[in-house]
Amino acid sequence: MKVALLAGGTGGAKLAAGFQEVLAAGELTVIANTADDVEVWGLHVSPDVDAVLFRLAGVFNEATGFGIADDTFQALAQMERLGLPAWFRIGDRDLAVHVARTQMLARGCRLTEACVELGRRFGLASLVLPMSDDPVRTWFATHRGPLAFQDYYVRERAAPRVTGVEYAGIEAARPSPEAVLAVGAADLVVIGPSNPVVSVWPVLRLLGAAVRRESCVAVTPVVAGAALKGPTVEMMRSLGRDPSALGVAREYAEVASVFVLDQADAGDQPAVEAGGYRVVVADTLMPDVRAAARLAQTILDASPPS
Repeated sequence: MKVALLAGGTGGAKLAAGFQEVLAAGELTVIANTADDVEVWGLHVSPDVDAVLFRLAGVFNEATGFGIADDTFQALAQMERLGLPAWFRIGDRDLAVHVARTQMLARGCRLTEACVELGRRFGLASLVLPMSDDPVRTWFATHRGPLAFQDYYVRERAAPRVTGVEYAGIEAARPSPEAVLAVGAADLVVIGPSNPVVSVWPVLRLLGAAVRRESCVAVTPVVAGAALKGPTVEMMRSLGRDPSALGVAREYAEVASVFVLDQADAGDQPAVEAGGYRVVVADTLMPDVRAAARLAQTILDASPPS
């Protein structure tokens, strides 16, 4: 079965690793959000793409929640000694990935081509694609003024209250042709359990028209009123959106026909079904790759016929 997974860098990346465990080589394509890409020290950094790459390669740093396991930070320390901003923590092995990507882009490669080549160099059995080769950047209106995504999330530690969101460049951006092809060829499209506002909606703005609702499954990123990681709940609430699993289901009602609820929110099943979904209740927490694989298999077993 061919699966196209739309993913951000936390829950979506975890689920990608689970799908890779249960699918045959070459059956999984992950289309990652690039609206939180950023330039650091002249290097192109793709945090969500890299989180997926590193998890699929088995080198993700679980201790820090970003980057590569057992990394060192000598380059970062030297940057700080030289007076360069060092609030965006990039490890030495992580840095090498950004150097390689930036060199490929400087030679004329598209971002998609650079992602595919990095996946090849990591020896992945799955394909990782960016949502677009064109720049799209998430900006927040906050009570402290406008902030780019990484300034808000990393430098300010998601402390400012968000009052609005903009995906700068999305009107002119085109989806990656390879991503469109992957979604069209997929037997199953899965919206991963990532932050709807910053990780999923940019991808759907570009690729939503290519998704067949009858073959699309969405997985909740909210369990018992809390997110796996990050300010998903607070962000949705401040934007006037319902930050519950039911609220997320309503966000995806036009694009997905199956919704995966966590067992802690099983009481919401009738309300979600009333929104036009078939509901699957499962353990959506993924503390390790085995749990992610169990969730992936549950989704496959419950997937609508192609």
